Amino acid sequence: MRRNQLVTIVVAGLLCAISPASAATKASRLSGPAKASLGDRAQIDVPVGYDFFDGNTTRALMKASGEPTSGDEMGCLMPTNSEWSVLFEFDEIGFVKDDEKDKLDADKILASIKKGTAQANKERVRSGNAPLEIVGWEVPPRYDPTTHNLEWAIRATSEGKPILNYNTRMLGRKGVMEVVLIVEPDKLSETLPTFRGLLANYNFQTGQTYAEYRSGDKVAKYGLAALVVGGAAVGAAKLGLFTGLFLLIKKGWKLVIVAFAAVAAALKKFFAKIFGGRQTSS
Repeated sequence: MRRNQLVTIVVAGLLCAISPASAATKASRLSGPAKASLGDRAQIDVPVGYDFFDGNTTRALMKASGEPTSGDEMGCLMPTNSEWSVLFEFDEIGFVKDDEKDKLDADKILASIKKGTAQANKERVRSGNAPLEIVGWEVPPRYDPTTHNLEWAIRATSEGKPILNYNTRMLGRKGVMEVVLIVEPDKLSETLPTFRGLLANYNFQTGQTYAEYRSGDKVAKYGLAALVVGGAAVGAAKLGLFTGLFLLIKKGWKLVIVAFAAVAAALKKFFAKIFGGRQTSS
């Protein structure tokens, strides 16, 4: 799994917050009620009071800010008058076997994440960034064999500030739809029912569902536990650190929209300050 994927996803969420002002993206803004396509992989209902921005728009805005794109961005969905966002990216890793569904050892997975974070903190400190402390599970990994969805959330701190991300991995025939809910930590519990209601109206396209796996299809080289470790070990701090800026832009978008270019430049400087340079793929 690419190390910069979750950074890229969050950048998309930030830029989606200011996208109503961009003339280049107005045509790609889909307001509910509507049905939105997540590339050629899936579709999701956009209810009244929500806006959806497709993958092309997400990538265009990311490039305008000087941020790298993976090419796998599927789009983002957000309430028109709320302060959270749901971001989608598809990882074509192949069919992920769920034979670990009854063997997800939360303590062992958390230990792996803490070990990886301790190693990553050495580089963070060398780069002048604050270390991250993993507090524990907000929601331990759980897999639904009916929907083939894997969920988890890790709580952490950095410089005394709470950090939280909520991850969902929706398993399909040819890969995994990575879904990230960006929300303030203290708003998670009240947001989750609405978020899950949105995902209940998500469907893989015909031929892409988990149940349509056929012998000879590409099979992923790792399973459910590795999905959690790979998605959480590097991403927890980044998502949390961006949440405050996301909310600031969301609240003040009427002011931000008059100076999109200036905001894009400011975001570039912000990213460089937080990470000490661009992340590379691994």
